[in-house]
Amino acid sequence: MGLLIVNSAEVRRLLPMGECMSVMADALAALSRGEAMVPLRQIMWLPGKVGALALMPSYAAHVQAMGVKVVSVFPGNHGTPYDAHQGAVLVFETKHGQLVAMVDASAITAIRTAAVSGVATQLLARPDAQALAILGSGAQAASHLDAMVAARAITTVRVWSRDIARAQHFATRAAQRHGIVVTACATVADTVRDADIICTTTAAQTAVLRGEWIAPGTHVNAVGSSVPFTRELDTNAVRNARLYVDRRESTLNEAGDFLFPKQEGAIGDDHIVGEIGELLLGTVAGRQTSALSNVV
Repeated sequence: MGLLIVNSAEVRRLLPMGECMSVMADALAALSRGEAMVPLRQIMWLPGKVGALALMPSYAAHVQAMGVKVVSVFPGNHGTPYDAHQGAVLVFETKHGQLVAMVDASAITAIRTAAVSGVATQLLARPDAQALAILGSGAQAASHLDAMVAARAITTVRVWSRDIARAQHFATRAAQRHGIVVTACATVADTVRDADIICTTTAAQTAVLRGEWIAPGTHVNAVGSSVPFTRELDTNAVRNARLYVDRRESTLNEAGDFLFPKQEGAIGDDHIVGEIGELLLGTVAGRQTSALSNVV
């Protein structure tokens, strides 16, 4: 059996956002059915936590494959020519254990992460959602805009970045790419005011989105924090919303946006309404009213 090597450009050509959202919906449903395994990632941090090497194994029975994503994570790369996540995905078949593919991980991470948010948005955002707010201006901000446009009929976008020039550059490119109005804002509060959907795609160490700024009924895709010691949302934002997750085990062990409010005594494990896969399977309820916010 030959080894397939797929570079970044080929990943983007072969995995358009709409198709990736469909693939991720199947994968999330399989995970909640118990037909897939996604153990907790292993992370080796460099001194001072300036960067890390992460290993993420998985197994999917329905495609008879197992694999591992190996990536370096350097948050300081934001705003430089280098991606914050760089590495490779190794794919093995499960009959004889042969390595069958090596795929660029940066492109997969950008597309797959946003595709999961896209699936969550299809399931949980108000059907008439049109106004989108994006916090961040990097690769995940761009891919999340692609996903949100695929999930809802977005007509206006506001974007914020700590560097207003980067937000303005993002807004110009995004408007040209999607043919919609995209505005750069100077503050987070102005960016998210009256938004129907908010995507947080930053490398923030502390909360940048406050619950008091989120309008009732807003759907929030909290993307940027995947370790216990950082978060993008403050305690009120999480406590006041119905919380859905891609994976309970990961959230309970790794998600700072959940663990900080829990440590403060504001929420417990039962604050998690369900997994996205459970929503897809119909075993947990989705949006109940247009007046309550959802956080994923």
